[in-house]
Amino acid sequence: MNRLSIILPAKNEGAALKALLPRLRTAQPDAEIIVVDDGSTDDTRTICEASGVLCLSSPYSMGNGAAIKRGARAATGDILVFMDGDGQHDPADIARLLEKLDQGYDMVVGARDWESQAGVGRGVANTIYNWLATRMTGHVVADLTSGYRAVRADKFREFLHLLPNGFSYPTTSTMAFFRSAYPVAYVPIKAAQRVGKSHIKPIRDGIRFLLIIFKIATLYSPLKLFAPASVVFFLLGCINYAWTFTQNGRLTNGSTLMWSAGVIVFLIGLVSEQICMLTYSSSRNQEHV
Repeated sequence: MNRLSIILPAKNEGAALKALLPRLRTAQPDAEIIVVDDGSTDDTRTICEASGVLCLSSPYSMGNGAAIKRGARAATGDILVFMDGDGQHDPADIARLLEKLDQGYDMVVGARDWESQAGVGRGVANTIYNWLATRMTGHVVADLTSGYRAVRADKFREFLHLLPNGFSYPTTSTMAFFRSAYPVAYVPIKAAQRVGKSHIKPIRDGIRFLLIIFKIATLYSPLKLFAPASVVFFLLGCINYAWTFTQNGRLTNGSTLMWSAGVIVFLIGLVSEQICMLTYSSSRNQEHV
């Protein structure tokens, strides 16, 4: 029987953990529960000790992704379940994730509906991410950024070196699984309103979310992003040339620059594709050493 480890990254989530940990223990009495304290200044550690839960504390905050990586390394289970420590995720849904995982999947993600999104802006951003990831992978991606997921530990650890220390670990891990042909499934969930104040800052994380769009492409198949961009530059050069030739009867620097940009963008995509392939093959080789 597979051993289960439940990992909760937490930063000043003491109020939520006080109610969440007993519910979690009731729902999964045999599971290993690990709270990764990401530099909290509240009573997170005391609450974990009172609940008989292992707490891994960092002397300062290193980020949500860093907490996930630390928890994954420390876990002894064959199956890892990641969930937020802010009270949004229902422990009862773990059984549904595990049931789906047993059907032959390597990762099962709890997919939130629109009502479970943290605001309209976040909902719109996630919808764009899901659409783009679906187009890139050719598989339906119901919730790219959900932090509630169950994975097979050996598969997940293959990609620890790829995971960022910030909040975008769900995006990276999902695209890495698709790239490596590890089957991914989605289970609908309802997410409650978080307890306490969110750690997300609109301006800083707005820029981060825009970068995620590029990460989606570069983690799966860079050429799918760079090739269309190079074609656009090439066509713009042709259009500009057609216009300037009919008007002035000559080739301008603008057309030459756009054609050059098209070639450069395509070559960047080609090199990125090779680097991407080497990155994944290297991670697989390291895992089997």
